[in-house]
Amino acid sequence: MMIVETKSIGNIPVLEVVLADRKEDSLPLVIFYHGWTGCKERVLTQGYEIAKKGFRVILPDALYHGDREVGGPAEDHQIQFWQIIANSVKEFPTLVNFYKKEFGIKDNKIGVSGLSMGGITTCALLNIYSEITAAVCLMGSPRPVEFARILLGKIPGVQDVDPAYVEKELEQLSIIDLSMNPQKIAGRPVHFWHATGDRMVPYKPTKEFYDRIKDHSYAENVTFSTTQGGGHKVSQATTVEMADKFAEYFD
Repeated sequence: MMIVETKSIGNIPVLEVVLADRKEDSLPLVIFYHGWTGCKERVLTQGYEIAKKGFRVILPDALYHGDREVGGPAEDHQIQFWQIIANSVKEFPTLVNFYKKEFGIKDNKIGVSGLSMGGITTCALLNIYSEITAAVCLMGSPRPVEFARILLGKIPGVQDVDPAYVEKELEQLSIIDLSMNPQKIAGRPVHFWHATGDRMVPYKPTKEFYDRIKDHSYAENVTFSTTQGGGHKVSQATTVEMADKFAEYFD
């Protein structure tokens, strides 16, 4: 039996997913981040599959999403897209420290994963926090500065934004850009999944990143799987593959 519990950690609304008979145990911790315009409830399928492996899974709402919606739906905050990711990166220690104190984290094994915006968040976290043990990025991008420039051309009204502000935001993104510091992977197990037909987050830049780093020692445990065609959607088979990866990494 699985338990799904709603919690507020600091000011972060989360769902905690864990097997009922393991609820009070010290377990490896996996934090899974939802996508743009999504919410924690919409990634329960991913949470369930990871929790089945005997891990404690945390599904947080990103800023302006789900229970944190303010000033209209998430779509109204497109210009804040990168601030939302940066905020999730900033809040990561709050979640980890809470569970260290509440139940303990078995063997200090901490995993991160996410889809779309959550996959971008996953790569950003890898660039910042060395205590992360392993990660799985689902149709995200390890190249946020490049991806940001692509997105800018698609945001209505961006031409009315001060160009100096835009450039300042892009410059700040370099802090979380894994492609600029791939050595920070530091031998950790990381898996990327992407579909070639993804029109939301393009496949090619992520695959090019993998091909560039795969023969380096710091990336010896990095893997990549491709779905031919497809689109910007995570299938059940890919979700199971993601959970299996964490079971392998935390064995």
